[in-house]
Amino acid sequence: SQLGAVVLDAEGPHFSFGASVEEHLPGQCADMLAALHGLVLRMIQFPVPLLVAVRGQCLGGGLEVALAGHLIFVSPDATLGQPEMKLGVFAPAASCLLPELIGHVRSFDLLVSGRTIIGAEAATMGIAHEVATDPEHAALAYFEEHLKPKSASSLRYAVKAARFDYIARVKDKIRVVERLYLDELMATHDAVTGLEAFIAKRSPQWQHR
Repeated sequence: SQLGAVVLDAEGPHFSFGASVEEHLPGQCADMLAALHGLVLRMIQFPVPLLVAVRGQCLGGGLEVALAGHLIFVSPDATLGQPEMKLGVFAPAASCLLPELIGHVRSFDLLVSGRTIIGAEAATMGIAHEVATDPEHAALAYFEEHLKPKSASSLRYAVKAARFDYIARVKDKIRVVERLYLDELMATHDAVTGLEAFIAKRSPQWQHR
């Protein structure tokens, strides 16, 4: 194949708000995580460079998908975050991907606080490769300058070599973290209460159990 890269962007002003909160409830979360994690694993093993263009809101599962690409191009005012903890749950795929990208301290902050950051900060932290007013154009420009002139077959070997150990670590960890989420987290009072409270548009009453 002569394919030199794939650009992943979004139709409309926002990249993704992530999975619906209803999909996080006990009856549906196993299927939701299986589908999301299946996509993430396919993306991290993708054989050619996967360039992700992010603008607007990029939250929850949406950010996890973006993180699974090879390079992120982001608009300066885009909003990125893993707000799951505010609902009483955590972000399984991001728990595996963020430490690989930005180290333990910065990823810990984002994962446990649930706070959002803007595109410019995402680049400073090492999540995004480039900040651009038009991230789709920036991704295509990167392709034209750096990837199109290369041998597509050699590029595939370079991608495989660069990601080999990273892929192995994420594949091992995501299985463990998914079981932690489904078997332990979802058996707690607060996880279910937090999700139900969000759907009902009321503040959660944590019982810390």
